[in-house]
Order: sequence, then C-alpha cells, then structure tokens
Amino acid sequence: MRAVIQRVARAEVRVHHAITGKIARGLLVLLAVAKEDTDNDLHWLMDKIRSLRIFPNEQGKFDRSVEEIGAEILIVSQFTLYGDCRKGRRPGFDASAPPEIAAPMYERAIAYLREKGIKTEAGIFGAIMEVELLNEGPVTLIIDSPSH
Repeated sequence: MRAVIQRVARAEVRVHHAITGKIARGLLVLLAVAKEDTDNDLHWLMDKIRSLRIFPNEQGKFDRSVEEIGAEILIVSQFTLYGDCRKGRRPGFDASAPPEIAAPMYERAIAYLREKGIKTEAGIFGAIMEVELLNEGPVTLIIDSPSH
C-alpha cells in the first residue's frame, strides 16, 4: 500500500458536488492498494498513520500524533499513486490492485481506523472526486507498506 499524507487545517471531498467526507484539523490520506497487498500491509500502514508524530508540541517540534491530539483523518482512494511514468507519455497502472481487490481493502482501512477510535471520513471508491484542503505547514509525506 502507498499513502500520501498531508497535515491539514481542514479538508473535504465531494462527489457530484455533494460532500462525502469533511474533517477539521488532521490528516488527508490519499491511499493506493497494490496487487500484492495483504491485511498485514493495511494494518501496518493504518497504525503508522494514526501514530505518526507530525503535529507540533508546545515548542513547535513534531511530537504529537492524530491520536494524541484528537485530530481526524480523511481517506481518499487514489490508484494513480502507483502510476509508472518511466516509459512513454501515458502512465501505466499495472502495480495497482484491480477494483475488486482495492475497494474492500479501502473500506477495511476506514473501518480499522474507526475501530481504533479515530474520527475517519472518506471519499467514494472509484468515483470522480473533488478534494479541497488547507495544508498545514505544509507537511506532506509518502509512506509505503513494508512489502514495497
């Protein structure tokens, strides 16, 4: 799995101009599932995201996690994170899991974070989405699960 994580002051996702997910301060997570990903990858990545210390403490140092400050997470599926642009002018998406594998994993990722007590909002898998955010910092990280 691959995630692009952005620390945000706020973020929302819309499908057909209707808001499907909206958060205040927290993390916007763009999430891609690879063909070979397992639930071990999912749990590792979601645990890493919820415990990642990228919010400032009183001295302004990265020292607080989403869990510690009671922040929220907005997850948006984005298979294009596995786009391979090394050859030609059109990205190849061979590494991305097909929808029948990726959609259930995306839903399990959302459910897992909610089970851990994190307020988690989401987009709609496979939909054309509009994502709006106010990046805080800016802080943007890319994380791959260990199997990649």
